[in-house]
Amino acid sequence: MVSAAATLLFFFLSCVNLIPTTPAVEQRPFQTADGGVGGALGKSRKRVFPVPHTQEPDPVAGAYEYCNTPNRSEQALEGHSLPDYKLLSVQIMIRHGDRYPIYSIPKTKRPAIDCTLSSSRKPSHPLLNSFISHMGQGGQGHWESPLSSVPRLPNHSACEMGELTQTGVVQHLRNGQLLHHAYKHHNLLPPKWSPRQVWVETTGKSRTLQSGLAFLYGFIPDFDWSKLTVRHQWSTLFCGSACDCPARNRYLEEEQKRQYRIRVSDTELEKTYVDMARTLGVLTRQLRAANPIDSLLCHLCHGISFPCVPVGESGAGGCLTMAQFAVIRRQQLDDEVDRRQAKLYHKYAIMAMYPYLNRTATKMERVARDNEAGRQRRAGGEEVFTLSSAHDVTVAPLLSALGLEEARFPRFAARLVFELWKSPPAIQGQPKKKAGKGEKSKAKDGELFLRVLYNGEDVTFHTTFCRTHDRHAGQPLCPLKNFLSFVRKDMFRVVNATSYQEACYGRPV
Repeated sequence: MVSAAATLLFFFLSCVNLIPTTPAVEQRPFQTADGGVGGALGKSRKRVFPVPHTQEPDPVAGAYEYCNTPNRSEQALEGHSLPDYKLLSVQIMIRHGDRYPIYSIPKTKRPAIDCTLSSSRKPSHPLLNSFISHMGQGGQGHWESPLSSVPRLPNHSACEMGELTQTGVVQHLRNGQLLHHAYKHHNLLPPKWSPRQVWVETTGKSRTLQSGLAFLYGFIPDFDWSKLTVRHQWSTLFCGSACDCPARNRYLEEEQKRQYRIRVSDTELEKTYVDMARTLGVLTRQLRAANPIDSLLCHLCHGISFPCVPVGESGAGGCLTMAQFAVIRRQQLDDEVDRRQAKLYHKYAIMAMYPYLNRTATKMERVARDNEAGRQRRAGGEEVFTLSSAHDVTVAPLLSALGLEEARFPRFAARLVFELWKSPPAIQGQPKKKAGKGEKSKAKDGELFLRVLYNGEDVTFHTTFCRTHDRHAGQPLCPLKNFLSFVRKDMFRVVNATSYQEACYGRPV
């Protein structure tokens, strides 16, 4: 009894952040302004919400967090529960791992990165060799079109545009293994799991497919290919058959106009682009169109010196600098602040992510019904593990739709986890009153609760649907009914509607 009470108290204090933690510190490489490599301090566990402070945030330090280099141990709160609570299901949305740039900077050499996989090259992982071997058996799996033609491993010695790197594979092997250990004592999946119990979906990009497979292999090592169906999501919003929504598109257009206005009004950013274009010997508009931050982030994350061009007769030439990179990153951070204040992106996000959230809620309801006391379980079970492998343009609006506006922009291999829990059955009636002759004590079925975690941190009570929930030591969890009410009706209040249909088309159901 004492042990259970102590566990309950610890869980409650953890939820309200009264227990301080002192993460370990280690050296992390960084690139100096002259392109060299130096050292910076990095924590073993990054908070997903920026810590309030009086000084301006360091845009370069934030960029290293975005890289998410797998060179440190990581703590995670997934799988933490109150005594005797049962984990019913887990649904996970991930962003793909580290990738090669999608854009190239004019007149510069592409970063030299090998996208083949080798355990002798860092970063590596103990599961890497067996993962490579297991992917060779992928023909035994079931693939929705067009996924069967997408390579299951990155395989170019000179990376192609947008290709997943070995770093990206290792990031998700680590993610999957981390959650394997977090959930192994909860018996989420039986040893002989059925095809129906595991749902894996991805967009058609090789980087999302490969990231999902790496995560799955870390989570279920040597999984049975014959039981696995990999499903295709044609839209990055994972909206299935409910993608048509004119109002969503209008909010996105307004948001893009806002982004443009704040960008062109930033005189320091404009001067930086002019200086960079002069160095490269290209037109400023040509450089802007090349989205140089994409390639520069790749250089930073892989410890490669920023690109240079030889000095020509016109005087152009030299290297792009960390100071220029910092200006672009600073403007991105300023844009995030303005975006939260303008609320246009939040309205877009609500419309964009409703189909995914509604599907998530429906799966939880099915699992909950399957676990009702006295109910015969469905043959083959319900989907207790769902993995959706996606992009930053998927995870970012999902965070916003949930009300996690202050959360950091999705880093490489970011993960957002929904856990469905059930409390132990409670005995109805007065505990001191004995049942009469011929009477039986009635057990009330356990209640259902939801936890939401972002990159290993419990953010449940930062969400819109549980931010004002009255927590107490007896029940420091968020009721599932709060989430269901939010998805089915409450989330549309910000667009003055009561349903997805009304919000999209301006008319009630």
